[in-house]
Formats: sequence, structure tokens, C-alpha cells
Amino acid sequence: MRWLSGLAADIAEMHREQWEYRELLLQLIARDLRVRYKQTVMGFGWAVFMPVVNTVLFSVIFTRVAAIDTGTVPYPLFAYTGLLAWNYFATALRFATTSLSHNAVLVGKVYFPREVLPTSSVIVSAVDTMVASVVLVAMLAYYGKGVGAAVLALPFVFGLQTVLTIGIGLVLAMANLYFRDVKYLFEVAITVAMFGTAVLYPVEGIAGPLGGLLSWNPMTQIIEAYRQILFEDRWPFSGAFAATAAGTAAFSALAWWRFHRAEFSFAERL
Repeated sequence: MRWLSGLAADIAEMHREQWEYRELLLQLIARDLRVRYKQTVMGFGWAVFMPVVNTVLFSVIFTRVAAIDTGTVPYPLFAYTGLLAWNYFATALRFATTSLSHNAVLVGKVYFPREVLPTSSVIVSAVDTMVASVVLVAMLAYYGKGVGAAVLALPFVFGLQTVLTIGIGLVLAMANLYFRDVKYLFEVAITVAMFGTAVLYPVEGIAGPLGGLLSWNPMTQIIEAYRQILFEDRWPFSGAFAATAAGTAAFSALAWWRFHRAEFSFAERL
């Protein structure tokens, strides 16, 4: 158990260091927000544009060409909810993967906990998602879908998704320093992964072992949790969701610890 106590001590030290550099994290978030929308006409409108366009596209395909049964939930509302969560996940990871290599000057010359770079990329994407959520609220009102007490669970689900995304982002950012092919492989993998997640279809519609396998995809559980809260006013704390939360916490803590242990060699890889 000595290694476990050592891991706990390391994580406690990492928390103290993160708190010490919290101002740097806030400055990086503000900088990334300015850079992302600098000299754009639509500004934060781009955060809304892609989920809306994809929702329209997939709604045409899956309501007119190959109909998908989403029960009492209109397909555009069903799809937008999934795409909003997925775009947050995919966009955050896309920027997190290259966050170290794109900040080579900072990484190579100034000491700070390097994990703030992938983390800031994820938080910037979280801000985008909150902006795009305005459209979701409007769609809920348009389709007459009221929310109940279960909406209080939304921050927990969103927080869980953020922790999962940061954990994966740390791994990808570190891997991209060692193998620059990672950022290209990521684009292929994230496209395939979307169709292996219940973004555009209800997971219960997939029968057999494949459906069971897809249901244990962490992002499937998170997206399904959003839908349960918004469409059914149901608390999402099932056994599968609890397992997802526990697995996410363990994975992200381990990823953070491994990233922290390796960060002193990052400058050599730039």
C-alpha cells in the first residue's frame, strides 16, 4: 500500500500547486477565448453554428431517409442534446491535444504546472457549450418540454464530463509530444467514436451484445444522463452511471498524476 499513499501525497501536492497557479489558468482561459474568436464576424455564434447545422443535417437524414424512433422526444431536440455534449467533448480534446506543442515557448522557458494548458483548452470549450445551451433551452420551450427537480443534477453530469475530458486531454497532449501523428489519428478516431456513442440514436435501440457494449461507453452514459434529466425529469444515478463516475474519477486522477510526473521532460520533446 506504500505506492497508494505515495500517489495520494502526490495528488495532494498537485492540488496545492494548481491552486497556487490559479491566476495563470484564468489568464490562459481569457487568452484562448480572445484568440479563438479574434477577427471573426460571428464571434461566439460559431459555438452555436456547428451544433445547429449538424442537427438540421442529421434530422433530415434520420427522419426522412432512415427514421429513428426517439419516442415522444422530437428528433431535432434529441439530436441537438447529443451533438451539444459531443461537440464539447470533441472540440475540447482537439485543442487539448495540441495545447503543449502550440505553447512551446511557455513550456520550454517558464516553470508552471503544464496541466493548466490542456485544462484551459477544455474550460474554454465548456464556455462555448454554455453559450450554445441557449439554443437547447429555446428548443425545450418550443417543443413544450418542461424541466423538473432532476435538472439539479445537470451541474454534476456536466462536471463529470469535464473531468473525463480533462483526463483524456492530458493523455493526448502528452502523447502528441512523443508522437506527432497523434493529432492526425485523433481526427479519425473522434469521427469513428461519435458513431460508437449514443449521440444520434437511442442506445436502447441497438439490440444484442453490441448494444450492451455501447451502453458502457462513458460518453454514452453521460449523454443519456442529459436526456433523462431534460426529457424525462429522471435522476440519472443508475448503476452504469455510477460505474462511469467512479471509472472517470480513477482514470482522470491517474492521467493527471502520470502527466505531472512526466512534465519535466516535455521541453526536450518540443
